[in-house]
Amino acid sequence: MTTSLHWQQRVGSQRDWVWRGWQTRYTYMRPSQSTGDATTFILLHGFGTSIGHWRHNMTVFSQSHPVYALDMLGFGASEKASAKYNVTLWVEQVYDFWRTFIRQPVVLVGNSIGSLVCIAAAAAHPEMVRGVVMMSLPDPSVEEEMIPRPLRSLVATIKNIVASPPVLQTFFYWVRVPQRVRGWAAIAYANPEAITDELVDILVGPAQDRGSAQAFCAILKAMTSSQFGPSVKSLLPNLNIPLLLIWGSQDKMIPRGLARQFKQYNPNLEVIELDNAGHCPHDECPERVNQIILEWVDAHCTNTRKLDTTREPSKV
Repeated sequence: MTTSLHWQQRVGSQRDWVWRGWQTRYTYMRPSQSTGDATTFILLHGFGTSIGHWRHNMTVFSQSHPVYALDMLGFGASEKASAKYNVTLWVEQVYDFWRTFIRQPVVLVGNSIGSLVCIAAAAAHPEMVRGVVMMSLPDPSVEEEMIPRPLRSLVATIKNIVASPPVLQTFFYWVRVPQRVRGWAAIAYANPEAITDELVDILVGPAQDRGSAQAFCAILKAMTSSQFGPSVKSLLPNLNIPLLLIWGSQDKMIPRGLARQFKQYNPNLEVIELDNAGHCPHDECPERVNQIILEWVDAHCTNTRKLDTTREPSKV
């Protein structure tokens, strides 16, 4: 997908919102014509990305639905705060945002870590969520289950060494240059043509912010901990809402076999596997993904309650 507009112009009206004293970034787009019965979307990005990762999706979704996208704390243009990062923290950010600006059931759409935040938010705050769309859903418990019990203490020790601040900061400063970010993206993406200069700019920009190294280290270290987030197995069976899981058949970051495993946890979960797509199908094949999501929402998440389309988010 090509366009002459800069990506900042394709993700709606960006605003800052102060949450718990931290500056966070969000954006929104509304249909040009009033659609008071349309379900609102909230989009949540994955690790290392931001609002810009939805540049191929927001305009299409907003033709028929109000759409919001958030930079989760520590990512994108949100503050690189000194905080205890975990899934619960981001769930609280999303929920407080919803209570402040929306207050009607929404469809949560997430990629990677963002998809884990989506189902955790749906489990914690069912009044907020009408349905969930996930892409490449990680499960914090899977790695631990795969490690033989006698080796877990040794693996934990190695993790602590690798996840120590000196090692992580050295890695951060080494990897944040554009040519290395491009190489890292090549692991996540199945299609080399999708790794554009624009994508690299979206990934590299936030890494130059003040506090970015410390936030990167804190988030990555948290991700190696068993306290980072709940297991998918503990979340999915408790959700009685429409659920869609989209998975790239060439995802190298998370084994695609997990999708079939997750299907066993909840009969409401619909799984769609996409050929020639990797870890970020919404960015690699946006036309297909946009159509799938919109058709699925129309079929399963029709909003029968009136949305307040007159309320405009205030800039803080």
